[in-house]
Amino acid sequence: MTEPIPTIARETVLTRLAALKSATTPALKQEWRVLFGAEPPPYNRRFLESRLAYRVQELAFGGLKPETVARLEALGEQFSGGKVTVRRTRGDRPLAGTRLVREYQGIAHTVTVRADGFEYQGRPYKSLSAIARHITGTRWNGLLFFGLRSRGAAA
Repeated sequence: MTEPIPTIARETVLTRLAALKSATTPALKQEWRVLFGAEPPPYNRRFLESRLAYRVQELAFGGLKPETVARLEALGEQFSGGKVTVRRTRGDRPLAGTRLVREYQGIAHTVTVRADGFEYQGRPYKSLSAIARHITGTRWNGLLFFGLRSRGAAA
């Protein structure tokens, strides 16, 4: 049986947010289990930190209003035309300007998403897979390497 998700006192929010920066990755994953009541996704540390920070604030101050959620869903339907394949395709590629960070062999590798591809170490690339291959020297699914897709979803 899963533990109930705790409520968070408003007075402790800033302290908890600051603690996320210095927490170890296993500690962040444990915090995920407590705050979400589920196993953490296999994403990078920055994703875990940012999502946990949002969750702490959400539990302390409340989440989005139902009207806001409904509006966002309506906008998503409007832009995808109700087509699941369009939504799925758009979900694969982050928005231009997004920075992806992947730690590999103790080195943080940062990729910037551009409108026409990706940029890594000042050089343009057409795909994340090409960047992952450059970094590792082996073939990788770029979405998997950068934590944008889980192993189960890649199959």
